[in-house]
Amino acid sequence: MATDGRPRRSVLYMPGSNARALEKAKTLAADSLILDLEDAVAPDAKDEARAQVCDAARAGGYGRREVFIRANGADSPWWIDDLAAISLSGADGVVVPKVEDVATVWAARDAISGAAEKMAVWCMVETPKGVLAAAAISDAADGLVMGTSDLAKELRAAHKPDREPMLTSLGLCLLAARAADVPILDGVYLDLEDVDGFAAACRQGADLGFDGKTLIHPKQLDGANAAFAPSAEEVDWSRRIIDAHAEAEAEGRGIVLVDGQLIENLHVAQAHRVVAMAEAIAELEAA
Repeated sequence: MATDGRPRRSVLYMPGSNARALEKAKTLAADSLILDLEDAVAPDAKDEARAQVCDAARAGGYGRREVFIRANGADSPWWIDDLAAISLSGADGVVVPKVEDVATVWAARDAISGAAEKMAVWCMVETPKGVLAAAAISDAADGLVMGTSDLAKELRAAHKPDREPMLTSLGLCLLAARAADVPILDGVYLDLEDVDGFAAACRQGADLGFDGKTLIHPKQLDGANAAFAPSAEEVDWSRRIIDAHAEAEAEGRGIVLVDGQLIENLHVAQAHRVVAMAEAIAELEAA
């Protein structure tokens, strides 16, 4: 459940070099968008894509969707120009790829500080060094994004449906994000034809505690939106817990039972989070 209460069930990468895709994104049921200047853009198209993406973000039209721009990496020749342009784009945040230390986070913050002090800095964790530094990175960042494709390559891990080879890395990053109280997004699922596998990956990510999933195609939006939203049953149960607790407090009772289950303050806090998220999702979808 997102720590700032904002739904990020579905976070869709859009290629920065494709003007039609940037326009189409305005109509898609994504909670957030990452307009990409890195992997989705060929080297000889970087400058044009940067201008196009920043112009699109500045022009707006994306409604309530959160708009991020993924810069090229700190070790690339485009890093400085990317951050300078992104800082003036009006985007909600910058996504920094392949972050391996806290110094890179502060370098990004310094680069955008003059023009965009409130712009969020999200960091991608996609290498073993990044995983091991996740606690420090989380303390300095506004959110984490798992780059599971690169991480699997760097770990020399098999791409198994249950992602067992990566669970340690995913768990360490989740611990770091929750300790720092920042949101964290699960990595992409690459096989667009494997509907069942994608659904299973979404369920696993939600069960592990991720706030949402990064996506590579609009056809994945519905599955992610469903998996990372509280179910109607969860919302109903949460409302019952809240009402029962409030009634008990009004009557001076210290013990609350709902359907025979002892309800403690931690259950009430979680219930409030579930209801708040359901309401935020309903408001976002209505807009």
